Amino acid sequence: MTEKTYNVLFLCTGNSARSIMAEALVTTMSKGRFQGFSAGSKPGGTVNPFAIEQVKKTGYPVDNLRSKSWDEFAAPGAPHMDFIITVCDNAAGETCPYWPGHPATAHWGFEDPAAVEGTDEQKRAAFEKVFKQILARMNTFVSLPLHLLEKNAVQQEIKKIGDTPVTSA
Repeated sequence: MTEKTYNVLFLCTGNSARSIMAEALVTTMSKGRFQGFSAGSKPGGTVNPFAIEQVKKTGYPVDNLRSKSWDEFAAPGAPHMDFIITVCDNAAGETCPYWPGHPATAHWGFEDPAAVEGTDEQKRAAFEKVFKQILARMNTFVSLPLHLLEKNAVQQEIKKIGDTPVTSA
């Protein structure tokens, strides 16, 4: 018997950095248990090159990464989402589209590395810091025994992950 693959949508405003990195991490770390997707409420149209650098570390294919609207995932025929996780404070406060099937939702806030100004090395360091923070939360998420948990318990567990303070590396 094959285990269910859970679909996870990571939302941010611009869909250029944090949500992209989360998509790659959940897909690669879960070994087939999760399929990650990402989108934005106001997508900027491009993926930040420093985010692409971080994603390459995971082995996730970067060729198909693109900044896209969350409306794609609310449209008929879109993949059914089991989890929707916001990764930026702006997206968490916005009115989201209706998600069919009432997926479990949570907010995992991370600082915006794309907002860092300075040299390329300073920007790269900001992306690496946030990438490691997402990685830490993702380790907990992909380890959840989802097949044993009731939907309400899963909801509580993913919210708890978002409430865990992120540490600076």
